[in-house]
Amino acid sequence: METLEQIKVRAKAAVPGAKIDIVSNPGPANQPSLLIDNEHASAVARFLRDDPALRLDFCSNATGVDWLDRTVKKTVKVKKVVDGVEKDVDQTTEEKIPGYLEAVYHLYSMTHKHGPVIIRMRTADRAEGVRLRSLTPIWRSAEFQEREIFDLYGVRFDGHPDLRRILMWDEFEDYPMRKDYREPDDYEFEPTPHDDVLAKAKQHYSPRPQLDGAENITPRNEAETLNG
Repeated sequence: METLEQIKVRAKAAVPGAKIDIVSNPGPANQPSLLIDNEHASAVARFLRDDPALRLDFCSNATGVDWLDRTVKKTVKVKKVVDGVEKDVDQTTEEKIPGYLEAVYHLYSMTHKHGPVIIRMRTADRAEGVRLRSLTPIWRSAEFQEREIFDLYGVRFDGHPDLRRILMWDEFEDYPMRKDYREPDDYEFEPTPHDDVLAKAKQHYSPRPQLDGAENITPRNEAETLNG
């Protein structure tokens, strides 16, 4: 298969005006990806799927990533005069990067048996109602996974055929996979509250002896009570 740089060059030639950058991955997987601008995402995705040499006809998975505001330190070599002698010295600078959300797709070719090629789209910020272009019309397998990203991260996908929550209930507020999410003490709308949720909820309501006392009955002392 072509290198990511070759794919980038051909994709930009096929979709005039598209902005495509290579994002490195310093982790163990060492899988760089293509960052595609939202405006041209559909056209670039269609090229990747339909190009005869690529035929990336299968999206195996799509996932969301939350990037909080962060400061990145960079060290560069600069020339400085030290004791009358010009030397190369390290200078550290800080760059503040505003937070954003990403949707990341892993693409394979069932036709040519190659891949993955990883592409990603990025929102402008982490505000409520941020939007990206849906790639479900290109790869049908992205439908449920884009719904999951919407449900857990709050990214709305323009052009998605059925964008609604898939894991959380309809009345649930906020997005539990965001890094600044804080779990509430009381799930007012949770359909099936569990023991730890009930324990937190008790802090918000007055005691109910006739119910709270019954919760302490175990199978053993219940049998003793019935037997007198």
